[in-house]
Amino acid sequence: MKIDFAKLQHQYQLYKEDIDRNIHAVLDKSNYILGEEVSDLEAQLSEFMQSEHAITCSNGTDALLLAMMAIDIQPGDEIITTPFTFIATAETIAYLQAKPVFVDIQVDSFNIDPAQIEGAITEKTKAIMPVSLYGQPADMNEINAIAERHNLVVIIDGAQSFGAHYQDRPETHYADIYTTSFFPAKPLGCYGDGGALFTGNDEYAEKIKMMRVHGQNKRYHHRYIGMGGRLDTLQAAVLLAKLPRYAEELKGRQLVADRYSELLAEKLTTPIVKDDRSSVWAQYTVRVQDRGQVQESLKAAGVPTAVHYPMPLHQQECFAYLRLAKGQFPVSEEAAAEVMSLPMNPFLLDDEISYVAEKLIAAL
Repeated sequence: MKIDFAKLQHQYQLYKEDIDRNIHAVLDKSNYILGEEVSDLEAQLSEFMQSEHAITCSNGTDALLLAMMAIDIQPGDEIITTPFTFIATAETIAYLQAKPVFVDIQVDSFNIDPAQIEGAITEKTKAIMPVSLYGQPADMNEINAIAERHNLVVIIDGAQSFGAHYQDRPETHYADIYTTSFFPAKPLGCYGDGGALFTGNDEYAEKIKMMRVHGQNKRYHHRYIGMGGRLDTLQAAVLLAKLPRYAEELKGRQLVADRYSELLAEKLTTPIVKDDRSSVWAQYTVRVQDRGQVQESLKAAGVPTAVHYPMPLHQQECFAYLRLAKGQFPVSEEAAAEVMSLPMNPFLLDDEISYVAEKLIAAL
C-alpha cells in the first residue's frame, strides 16, 4: 500500500466542479488583484472565525509581518515566542530588526510554556507571540493575563490552527491579532500562497488593509511604509470553494487522529489535546526514538513521514547572533530530536490508518 500524506489531488477531484467554476469566473472577469472574490472570502472568513475583521494577504509569513507592522514594532523591540516552530515565526521579528526572545515549550502540548514567559519580559518587550503548533491553541488565558499585567500585545501565529477553538470559542477571541496561512498543505489551503489576519481592533484592521497595498489609503497616496501583500483573486476563488466544506473536514481530521491514537497509544507517545480546546490536526505528531531508522522503514513500506521541526530556532545559524547555547531550551531540543508526523488528512481510510499504525509499530 502507498499512502498519500495530504491527499490534495483527491480533495481537488471531490470539489473540482466548484473550484473550476470559481477559477473560470475570475478568468472571465480578468480581475486578478483584489477582485470581488477577495472581499467575498473575507466576509466568509470573518463569519467563520467570529471576528469583526478578516483581512487576507499574500502568505502566512507576510501576515506575521503585517501584524507586527500594525502594532508599530521598531528596531530593538522584543517579542517573546517559542523556539520550537517554523522559521517564519521568529524570522519576521528579526526582519523588522526587533529581537525574538525565546521561551521553552511544554512537554505535552509542544506549545509555549506560560510559566516561563514572565521571567523573559523586559522594558523592551512589546508583544507575546504564541504559536498554535500542530493545530492546537496555547494556554491563552494564562498568556493574556500576563499580557494584561505588562501592557503587551498578543499576536497568535495560527498558521497551523485555522478553525481551532479554545474554551468553545475561535482563537481570534484570545489575541489582539490572529494570523494564519493558506499554504496548500495547511488544513485549509489554496493552490499557491495565501494568508489572513483577524482582529477586533478597527485601527489595526485599517492599517493592515493599507499596509498590504504599499501603505496607501488611496491610489498613489501612501500613509505608511507597506508591502505588496495582497491575496490574488484566483487563490480567493479556490478558498471560496473549500471553506463551506471545511467544518466537515475538521470532523474528519479528528476521526483520523482518534483512530491513530487508539491504535498507537500503547506503543508510543501520542499527541495530547487539552480538555478545554480543540485541534485542527495540521499534523499528527508522535515521539519516537531512532527516528531516522523508523522513517526509513516506513518509507520502504510506502508510508511518508515528516519532521516538524528537526532543529529549534535558537540553534539555527541565522540566529547565532543571539548567542543562545545548546541546552538552554531543553524541552524544545528533546522534542526536535524525537517528533515525527504521520500522514494526516480527512480522507484517510480506516485500512490506510491501520496500515500506517501497523508499519510504525513494526518499525519501533
